[in-house]
Amino acid sequence: MTSLPDGCCDLIYADPPFGTNRTHAGSGGTMPDTWAGGLERFLAFLLPRLEQMHRLLSSRGTLHVHLDWHAVHHVKVALDGLFGADNFLNEIIWSYRTGGCSRRWFARKHDTILVYARHAGRHTFQPQRGGAFRTDGLKTDASGRPYKNTTRGRLYFHAEGPLLTDVWEIPFLSTVSRERTGYPAQKPEKLLERIILAWSRPGDLVADFFCGSGTTAVVAARTGRRWLACDISARAVRIARRRLARLGPGDATDAAEPPRATGSTGRA
Repeated sequence: MTSLPDGCCDLIYADPPFGTNRTHAGSGGTMPDTWAGGLERFLAFLLPRLEQMHRLLSSRGTLHVHLDWHAVHHVKVALDGLFGADNFLNEIIWSYRTGGCSRRWFARKHDTILVYARHAGRHTFQPQRGGAFRTDGLKTDASGRPYKNTTRGRLYFHAEGPLLTDVWEIPFLSTVSRERTGYPAQKPEKLLERIILAWSRPGDLVADFFCGSGTTAVVAARTGRRWLACDISARAVRIARRRLARLGPGDATDAAEPPRATGSTGRA
């Protein structure tokens, strides 16, 4: 990140270690998330990287930091100081409802994605729709479309469903999912697709500096965005390269040089 120019990224997604002090396992190996010194040491690792991401965002760019209950509240306070609380946009709750249950507290079945704008009000955002309206008991017209009667006449529902809110019900990847690469803590493409479609435009540069198995780059390429992906793990980069190579012609490109102020194509 230190080698990249100011303001070169239009969207940054960060899925760093969560500060769990556990080692996460997958069919393809393990991923340590252990910190001698605990939370204080984890924050000392993460915060300088968030400072670089702040510098790299364009004037209409957004940062999306994906964490869970272990450290998210501490990172929220730090990001308020770094970006300014007025540039906080959303606390996305990703609810996935999978895994074991607890008999000592309600089962923890969500992650949190903190969203900040470089400059709120100038940031890119396209509202997204999904799901279905509750139409039980409503009248329908001759074509079967449900509607409400109002003082201005009939009110019809949007064909693409209601506007999405900040709580997202997206299933975690199952053990038999075709998306599975074996890399620990892999995120579903549906999750990244929602982020990228909402907060970027075709041709924008989407960056992921903890890219893992490459989900962000794959979705960015598939949706017509440029991408930049890196990871400290050579195994992660190999997996990401293989996934990108499987995309159809024209869906992803590769560049020999990192992005400059005018942007670039993809690189892993």
